[in-house]
Amino acid sequence: MKDGIIVLNKPQGLTSAECLNRIKKKFRIKKIGHAGTLDPMATGVLVAMIGQATKLADFIMEGRKTYKGTLRLGLETDTYDITGSVLEERDCNRITREQVAKAIKDWEALTSQEVPPVSAAKHRGKPLYALQRAGQTVPIKIKNIEIFRADVIETDIPLSTFRITCSAGAYVRSLAHSLGKRLGCGAVLTELVREKSHPFSLDAAVDLDWLLESDDLQHILLPISQALAHWPRLILDNRLKALVRNGRPIDSALLPPADAQVKSMALMVSSSGNPEALARLEREKDGRLMWTVKRGLWSSENDN
Repeated sequence: MKDGIIVLNKPQGLTSAECLNRIKKKFRIKKIGHAGTLDPMATGVLVAMIGQATKLADFIMEGRKTYKGTLRLGLETDTYDITGSVLEERDCNRITREQVAKAIKDWEALTSQEVPPVSAAKHRGKPLYALQRAGQTVPIKIKNIEIFRADVIETDIPLSTFRITCSAGAYVRSLAHSLGKRLGCGAVLTELVREKSHPFSLDAAVDLDWLLESDDLQHILLPISQALAHWPRLILDNRLKALVRNGRPIDSALLPPADAQVKSMALMVSSSGNPEALARLEREKDGRLMWTVKRGLWSSENDN
């Protein structure tokens, strides 16, 4: 099995882990992971990483996400979405479309949000959903986020459809919940589609059912380099490749781009284009700038 990436269009009703487990079982994959979970209710881009590609998880997950969602006013649930237990229903007839549009646009000013009580976020090593199911008090956790853009697509009270681009880890159902609190009528998320998980878009995704009916995964896998297409490339000759595989830092003078800044990341590739390592530019005590290996990506299948 080669290393690579599958851009999956996650179906509704399955957890991200269940999707990966089905792929793992079908194709007898030893090592598989994903870059950013989606709730069972949500659909859209789920980036699955196979083999050496799992080492890219932190770098792919930190990318921006774009979602299209629909919220419903006048309702509050314990999960902040339509799948939860109803806590309260309120009249929302007094709310105008202009108020909803402003409240959604106001998301752009948020710098933090409340983590949903039913989520995989952990408190003292235990996920919040486990505490909630056990009837224990779920602590309020706050996380930093950034909303780069938020726009209304259509509003027909009590429903409003919107599109946002946000930082990794943002809970869209928490955004719906906070909007409901600000408008004083409550709100829950009813639909959510992840349209993009940088650099991958929904138009490049494959359906899970179609994937599981395929007999050949190799032609579906995207190369590791495609996940980091926006990173600079450092091409290694055989001598430098041997040094990198032994964990040795490489003088930046030997590997352009010469204008890279300290802490810049780059993808090291062999002369034939195969991924070798993720590297970061660091300054040594003697003042030299050195490319330091942070993740090795080579395998027995790309030794040419």
